[in-house]
Amino acid sequence: MHRVIISGIGVEIPEPSITNEELVDSFNAWVEMENVRRQASGETLLQKSDSAFILHASGVQTRHVIEREGILDPTRMAPRIPARPDDALSLEAEFGIASARKALEHAGVEPSDIDLVICSASHHQRPYPAIAIEMQQAMGTKGAGFDMGLGCSSAAAALHIAVNLVRAGAHRRVLVTTPEIITGHLNFRDRQTHFIFGDASVSMVVEGLAQGDKRPGRFEVLDTRTWTQMSNNIRTNLGYYTRTAQDDPYMINLEGNLIKQVGNKVFKEVTVAGHKFIVEFLAEHGLTPQAIRRFWLHQANARMNAMILKLSFGHEVGHDRAPMVLERLGNTAGAGAVVALSENHADMNAGDYGLLCAFGAGYSIGGALLRML
Repeated sequence: MHRVIISGIGVEIPEPSITNEELVDSFNAWVEMENVRRQASGETLLQKSDSAFILHASGVQTRHVIEREGILDPTRMAPRIPARPDDALSLEAEFGIASARKALEHAGVEPSDIDLVICSASHHQRPYPAIAIEMQQAMGTKGAGFDMGLGCSSAAAALHIAVNLVRAGAHRRVLVTTPEIITGHLNFRDRQTHFIFGDASVSMVVEGLAQGDKRPGRFEVLDTRTWTQMSNNIRTNLGYYTRTAQDDPYMINLEGNLIKQVGNKVFKEVTVAGHKFIVEFLAEHGLTPQAIRRFWLHQANARMNAMILKLSFGHEVGHDRAPMVLERLGNTAGAGAVVALSENHADMNAGDYGLLCAFGAGYSIGGALLRML
C-alpha cells in the first residue's frame, strides 16, 4: 500500500462575470413580460427577485460564467454556446484541459506521465465518448479515461477513487478533473435557483509518494470517505428519456426537467449530515475539528457552512479556518472546495492537517483528510 499525495492543483475561472444586480434586472424584466401573459390567462403571478434576497439566501454576490449575454437576455435566459463539429474539441474537454494543464505544471509532470484521467462533474456535456477519453487524446496522456459524477461531491468522489487506485498500485499517476459548466443546465427563470451557480474548472494530480521523497508544500492524502443517501430535494430530470414522455418526442419540453431544489429542506438535512460526517470521519483518526488547521468545504451556501462548523466546533469559525470563495464565484458545484483549497494553503506549515469536504445532490458527501508535507 503506497502513500499518496496531491502533487498538483489547477484552477480555471472563466473571465465573464454577472453581478446580483445584473441577474435580478434580467429576471425581473422577464417576470414583467410573463406576468402580462399570466394576468390575461388568470394564472398566478410570479414574484420578482432582488439582490438582498440573493445575498441573504446564499452569500453570493457575483458569479463567473462561460457566456453571459445569453443569460442576461430576458427573451432567452440561457448561455449561447454554439454547437461544434464532432471533430472539434468539445467545450467541456477544453474547459477541463485548461485547469488540467495548470495542475500538471504545478505537479512538474508531463501529460505522458498520467496513466488515468477521471472527468468527474455534476453535469456532463454528453454521455459518450467520455469527456475523459477526449481529454486523453487531446493532451496525450496514457492508459485510460472515464467519466463519473456525484453532484456537487463529484471532485471529492473522484479523488476518493484516484487515491485508492494509486494506493493499491493499480495506477501510478491519476489526473482528476472537474469542469463544471452548470449554467448550461440551470433554469434562469426559477426564482429559487437562478442565482446560485457559476462555472469553474479544477484539476488535481494524484500520485504515489516515493520512499524518501519529501515533496514539501504538497499534501499527503491520509484517508478519503464518501457517503450517500437518496433524496429528491436536489434533482434534475433532464435526460435521454425526457423526450419519450412527450407527445412529440422531437420537441423537448424543459419545464420541470432542469435543476430544482427544496432549499429549506436541503439546508437543514445537509447541515446535520455534514456535521455528522466531519466529526465521525475525524474521530476515526483520533482527531477533533480543533486539530484541523483548515477546512475547505463545498462552496454552496455561506450560512450552511457556518452552521456545520459551529456544530462541529461549538462556536463560530472564521474565514482563516474555513475560507470561502462563494461570494465572488457562486456555487461552482464539484469545483468549489478545490478552488478554496488552491487559494488557501500556502500559509500552512508542515504537519498541518486539512479537510476537504463537499456536499451534493443524492444526498452525497465526500471528504479527504490531508496533511501538509
